[in-house]
Amino acid sequence: MRWAVAKKDEGGALLCRLGQDGRPAGPVVRESSFVEAVRSRPEVERWVWRSTAELYRQLLAAGVRVERCYDVEVAESLLIGHEEGQSGQARSLAAAWARVHHLPVPPDAPARAAETQPSLFESGPVPLPPGTDEFTALLEVYAGQVARTAQTEYPERMRLLLAAESAGMLVATEMSRAGIPWRADVHWLLLETMLGERISGGEPRRMAELAEEVSRAFGARVRPDLPQDIIRAFGRVGISLSSTRKWELQEIDHPAVAPLLAYKSLYRLYTAHGWSWLEQWVHDGRFRPEYQPGGTVTGRWTTNGGGALQIPKVVRQAIRADPGWRLVVADADQMEPRVLAAISRDPGLMEVAGRGEDLYADLAARAFGGDRAQAKIALLGAIYGQTSGDALTHMAELRRRYPAAVAYVDDAARAGEEGRLVRTWFGRTCTPATSSDQEGHQEEPSGRYGSTPAARARGRFTRNFVVQGSAADWTLLVLAGLRHALASAGLRAELVFFQHDEVIVHCPAEEATVVAEAIATAAESAGRIAFGPTPVRFPFTTAVVECYGDAK
Repeated sequence: MRWAVAKKDEGGALLCRLGQDGRPAGPVVRESSFVEAVRSRPEVERWVWRSTAELYRQLLAAGVRVERCYDVEVAESLLIGHEEGQSGQARSLAAAWARVHHLPVPPDAPARAAETQPSLFESGPVPLPPGTDEFTALLEVYAGQVARTAQTEYPERMRLLLAAESAGMLVATEMSRAGIPWRADVHWLLLETMLGERISGGEPRRMAELAEEVSRAFGARVRPDLPQDIIRAFGRVGISLSSTRKWELQEIDHPAVAPLLAYKSLYRLYTAHGWSWLEQWVHDGRFRPEYQPGGTVTGRWTTNGGGALQIPKVVRQAIRADPGWRLVVADADQMEPRVLAAISRDPGLMEVAGRGEDLYADLAARAFGGDRAQAKIALLGAIYGQTSGDALTHMAELRRRYPAAVAYVDDAARAGEEGRLVRTWFGRTCTPATSSDQEGHQEEPSGRYGSTPAARARGRFTRNFVVQGSAADWTLLVLAGLRHALASAGLRAELVFFQHDEVIVHCPAEEATVVAEAIATAAESAGRIAFGPTPVRFPFTTAVVECYGDAK
């Protein structure tokens, strides 16, 4: 049973039951409280609303959890991308309504700046034209999206993608509210140990000492935090640099290199996760980033500030379970090669991906004389478009043994080079080439689009897009299944972190075994739902720890 709901300005709500065609299947009901309207209808299987990020946050604050939703704005983004290759276009309810009525499409509101607390002056949703009722617009747009979904190339897959992306929005909102358990005292001690004392108005003691060592090595004052200053300093002693990247500095024999590399390492910690970051982002023992599902064209998540997806290994020591609780940290094993096996339907690769835990070792035993490293290079080279070195050397063997898998990514690369739309297994779409892709490149005599360097670069991207994007879509199903399993079992466990192929659940120690089993079950179930009956397995490596830094 699906119900549509729109929150009114005064805190009330309009609701109605929906039919299979997305149109109203009952009278419109007016309630005085949006929260109570949802709370009092636990039988609703899926709520259809404008924006999960806004509405579900209010429900969670009132202690109301929903099982499923359909986010109209998320769906609009995916559908307009699928239909026109226009990923990144305006997706608000107002924009979707304008498309229904063939009117000028208003731009989305500017992205809200990252902050630790909601602002009193946050911009609201993009307004509808005067006299247009939001609930009426919601019903029109949803019915239109149901019809548009039915017209896609693979409607069932698109319906699954829309449901999965909406589920991801629920998970993201819940994780932001729960927060990652974070010991500020441990983090503070770590900073003092590595950086030295915090100095008001200046760099920490250890960084200042390293900066002084760099200057002494050059015999003049040099700012190690300014790349151009470093390049000029090396130039004065006859050493030419194109950048201050680590690999380039390591090739130089000069006494400034060692303290400079040490300074750069500490500088990254100081600026990205130093005292200022700690004071801004960690409160009441929790780090609460704002996750953005589908933040990249491949469907991978991003965050709005806080750097939650770039937590350095040393800082992970501060992520610690509450007393009596544990962190269940799970990593998907060789996720993208397994997804390639499933979507390409290559019999040989599916057989390999259906065997033991280590896909690369099994692959090596069959095709690369037992050399696991070479097997990994070859398979990842096929996915990422590496066309030189060892990857190219072993590509012929990979093509011979797993022709369907290699052909699948080759076809995606060719479509990308030719400027065509490229889609994931579920229907998430990579934008087509634009004229700007060819700017600055002289077209070769063949006249084919794929003959330009920009086209070949796009081909390398789309080669990976079909695999990485399909993997991102699969992980949404894993998250949805895990979320459902934890709630259905009545556990106190909470999903607190997700990144590409890794998930962390914070739970009482006695629930850890059940949680680990739920993760494994969710992964295999997601594989069946996403790709149908295949022999491919999707194992996770799971660690139960008190400190995230001990997980790997």
